[in-house]
Amino acid sequence: MNPEGDLRPERILELSERLSAVAGQRIGEIATVNRMAKMLSMNALIVAARAGDAGKGFAVVAEEFKKISDEIDVIAASLESEVGADLRELTAVGGGILEHLHGQRLIDLALNAIEIVDRNLYERTCDVRWWATDPAVVDCLVEPSAEKARHASKRLGVILDAYTVYLDLWICDAAGRVVATGRPQRYPRAAHASVAGAAWFQQAMRTASGMEFAACDIQQEPALDHSPVATYATAIRTGGDANGEAIGVLGIHFDWRPQAQAVVDGVRLTDGERARSRVLILDQAHRVLAASDGRGVLSETVAIDVSAGPTGCYTDRGLTIGYALTPGYETYAGMGWYGCVQQMADAGAGLASVASAEPASRSAA
Repeated sequence: MNPEGDLRPERILELSERLSAVAGQRIGEIATVNRMAKMLSMNALIVAARAGDAGKGFAVVAEEFKKISDEIDVIAASLESEVGADLRELTAVGGGILEHLHGQRLIDLALNAIEIVDRNLYERTCDVRWWATDPAVVDCLVEPSAEKARHASKRLGVILDAYTVYLDLWICDAAGRVVATGRPQRYPRAAHASVAGAAWFQQAMRTASGMEFAACDIQQEPALDHSPVATYATAIRTGGDANGEAIGVLGIHFDWRPQAQAVVDGVRLTDGERARSRVLILDQAHRVLAASDGRGVLSETVAIDVSAGPTGCYTDRGLTIGYALTPGYETYAGMGWYGCVQQMADAGAGLASVASAEPASRSAA
């Protein structure tokens, strides 16, 4: 016997099924033996009747034996009824426990995925607020000149060399014109581009102090070869002071695709689970931001039932779905995104046909 195998939750159902089989078999054997005993007692009564007075004593014994057999029938029937009911309840309880554990596991995996995203993006909010106070960044806007723009660009390039999770960093003046970037050779379209209409620029210009920042949902940035980015921004202020006048914006573009893919690929599924599971990061509208199978990123919307609250688990036609709403991290409240794990009960079924299905039945975990 493998002691580690005995600790598996599935062992509850295995044991209940085994007990049901053994109990049914043994009760059947009792019934078979008792039928044989009844036949013997009936034969004994017939023989005793034929023997007349000489068989009367034997007839009494045979009759008592028949009564005992009848009592055994009653006991066997009662045993079958009571044990059967208890074993059915045990199976139901065991199934419920396993369903709860399975659901909670998917919730925990989904929560872990979105927590990793939150912690990663929290660092981005710290980066942008810090770098916006860099003297080279501030000076580039206080007294604009080509020389200061080149100096700021070199400074941004140094930062990018150390922080490889970014595609580019942009310094924008108060009118929304990009005046310096960290990778002008790699992304020449960004130079002198206008971002005045970008939500991140407008929100950053409206921040009340250097402690605040703007964050936007994942979007493809044309000036960065249409790469999907998570853009974080804050106002650049005079003197680099947190309460100084906003004179422009620093926008930092987080390289979303490889970082997010690493998160969903890193969810700790067993080898058996991985082939029948799909791990997702969804935005507040349930648009796919990242998927372990690489499908539907920024184009697919997955309908999930979140009526149970911030976390939950439910089933839908063979698909078990666990989800968790972003809890945020430190000063980063999150964007209303979800971690989600979809898992098929049968490895032979495909995920694609049910990935966008409306929830049919649910049980909150």
